[in-house]
Amino acid sequence: MPNSNAKLRCNNRGGQEAGRRELVSRSLQSAQHCLEDQDFGTAYAHYLLVLNLAPELKSSVKETFQFTLFKWAEELDSLARIQDLFNCYEQALELYPNDEVICNSMGEHLFRMGFRDEAAGYFHKAVKLNPDFADAKENFYRVANWLVERWHFIMLNDTKRNLTYLKAIETAVQSGCKSVLDIGTGTGILSMFAKKAGASFVYACELSKTMYELAHDVVAANNMEREIKLLHLKSLDLEIPKHIPERVSLVVTETVDAGLFGEGIVESLIHAWEHLLLQPK
Repeated sequence: MPNSNAKLRCNNRGGQEAGRRELVSRSLQSAQHCLEDQDFGTAYAHYLLVLNLAPELKSSVKETFQFTLFKWAEELDSLARIQDLFNCYEQALELYPNDEVICNSMGEHLFRMGFRDEAAGYFHKAVKLNPDFADAKENFYRVANWLVERWHFIMLNDTKRNLTYLKAIETAVQSGCKSVLDIGTGTGILSMFAKKAGASFVYACELSKTMYELAHDVVAANNMEREIKLLHLKSLDLEIPKHIPERVSLVVTETVDAGLFGEGIVESLIHAWEHLLLQPK
């Protein structure tokens, strides 16, 4: 009896495998027929089935799947079926999470719909995956021009201003402020000043996804990614100990532009004083 049961299970597995191969083969044929008829939605559904049943085929059908996805996305866009479009890209990225072409295409749709911050995230990921991907680089620089205000570049090149900040931070750290919170870190320059001045713990929060990603790159380029904790959230949403372990002894910020209204710098500083900053004895 044990031998009979083992043979039965083996036969069942063999039958299931044969059935899987047959279904995959038929779905591939159906997908090709649908593409010939320009029925991209049905072709896309067939490819999803194939890739879920036979992930070993990902490499061989990748280009055709991309073509089908992009054509179907164009139709969905023209029909204003935006949620369906995003669902298709989410499904595609689950199958190909490190595909720079799909990331770039997703970013293009988001950008056209006005979601520039989210689009920048996908363009940035595409460039990270393939630094030589010219379309993704061009798209990232284009959206960055929308998101990074011109005053930011002017401030970064203001040597006198930067030295003033550096000296002030050095004075505070050397007087005993060893934990620092940088509100609206931007490129992360003030956080790096604090770390170079000798602060033991440096935390930086940034609301903009684009600037948060940029700060990551800048901090990493200066070999401080393990020494500065970057947080993608609004300072008013910071919680102890969820985001930072304890109250800090110094808060630095340079949000003295439109952030005065958007980030709410007055409310942020009050929040930092009451909840995040060590109180004087």
